[in-house]
Amino acid sequence: MKFRSLLWLLIGMMLMGFQSNPKKPKLNVLFIVADDLNCDIGAYGNAQAITPNIDKLAERGVLFGNAHNQYPWCAPSRASFMTGMYADQTKIKSLRVYLRQAIPDVVTLGQKFRMENYHSVRVGKIFHYHNPRDIGTAGHDDNYSWDQTVNPYGRDKIEEYKINTLRPRNFGGTLSWLSADGNDEEQTDGIGATETIKFLDRFAASGEHFFMAFGLYRPHTPYVAPKKYFDMHETNEMEIPESSDAYLNSLPQPAARSIREKKEQNNLDKDLAKTIKEAYYATNSFVDAQVGRVLDKLKATGLDKNTIVVFTSDHGYHLGEHGHWQKRTLFENATRVPLIVAGPGINKNEKIMDAPVELVDLYPTLMEMLQMDTPEFVSGKSFAPLLKDSKARVRSSALTELGVYMGGKSKVQGYSIKTDRYRLTQWGEDGTMGYELYDHKYDKEELRNLAENDDYQKIKDSLNIVIKYRITEARSTPAGLGRQFDDAKEWYEPKSIHSQPKNN
Repeated sequence: MKFRSLLWLLIGMMLMGFQSNPKKPKLNVLFIVADDLNCDIGAYGNAQAITPNIDKLAERGVLFGNAHNQYPWCAPSRASFMTGMYADQTKIKSLRVYLRQAIPDVVTLGQKFRMENYHSVRVGKIFHYHNPRDIGTAGHDDNYSWDQTVNPYGRDKIEEYKINTLRPRNFGGTLSWLSADGNDEEQTDGIGATETIKFLDRFAASGEHFFMAFGLYRPHTPYVAPKKYFDMHETNEMEIPESSDAYLNSLPQPAARSIREKKEQNNLDKDLAKTIKEAYYATNSFVDAQVGRVLDKLKATGLDKNTIVVFTSDHGYHLGEHGHWQKRTLFENATRVPLIVAGPGINKNEKIMDAPVELVDLYPTLMEMLQMDTPEFVSGKSFAPLLKDSKARVRSSALTELGVYMGGKSKVQGYSIKTDRYRLTQWGEDGTMGYELYDHKYDKEELRNLAENDDYQKIKDSLNIVIKYRITEARSTPAGLGRQFDDAKEWYEPKSIHSQPKNN
């Protein structure tokens, strides 16, 4: 009898223990990706930026100040962070190669959530689209990655003919801008925010678990936003950095080539440059407002209590720094991205400015946070420990790669690592085309190349060992990936046709 009583007592205690430690609720993910957004954001210390909603998100979570993309160009970067692999592994280093052409068996981030019985939804741009040409059309990898998709199409696309541009009939690849008529909800990203809000209402009512990917098309050129966002900024207050030919001589030839790639954007008239920069800032503020609308709905539905929010961009952006505009360089301006993560169990109002992290780390981080198994092929490292402990570290450097055309079909590959203090960039195999070394303690703008400075040779030698290891690691064939094709051909791109308004 005593034995039976003791047995039932133990069983009761075990049941009470299970009740006092209930299973953690399943978390959702809201994944917000801006296009061509750099760190000109209030929360990152930019006093001119008007981004109150992104700033508020940073107060709710952890902001990373040393986060970097793996290839500063739209298609390669997006393929990289959506698979957790480097461009040398995805085999995608151009704009017009579909994911399944190169790695047909990969499980993308959206696809993984589908496999875990989440509702996986895409609104707007997640994988690469030509912008603005492909606005409103179906996306890459839709059948594999998403249960549902929405392709918003707004006034910015319909009134494309009104856009100012440096190169006639070209908008997405060169500097172009428009202070638009109408309101937010008429613009493509405003429509995207509205559609995302509808999904959040639906999920709140149904209780479905979701991976909700909201991809904005802005601030990618053309910089289009309603006039009220232009009125927030003063053209004359925009500062444009100056760059000289003498500066170019201090750089390896591929680096110099990368920042003079587009001739019509070199040596812009100062007043024109200020107008263009103001347009970029106005578009940033418009993007911020759409992010705010979505986050307000998340809170209003109560979904914020069990939803992880990730906010980032595909790469950084130059606004005249180094004499360059847009992306496709291995300078901090193009490699660094905004990255904010907020939600249940994550530290609040935390800024981690020194620890290097990479966009390929997003995949395994979400897997760890949601207690899912990370696919074997994923090369990123989970930075989940940093979300609870700002002193934790998972990397000593962040790696970014870029190919630069030197004329004709000749292409030089460059790799760059950023540590908590230094950036080392290697051009050509084993540095045959030169090196760059920058000390961010004294030169955050990366204007003084110290690669040949005697005082820095030990540092250079040490970093050189690191970068060679990182390159070898990034070039390795991931286990469990399946087929890889090195010879995937870019799909044919017809000449752009831009419609003009018809005279009735």
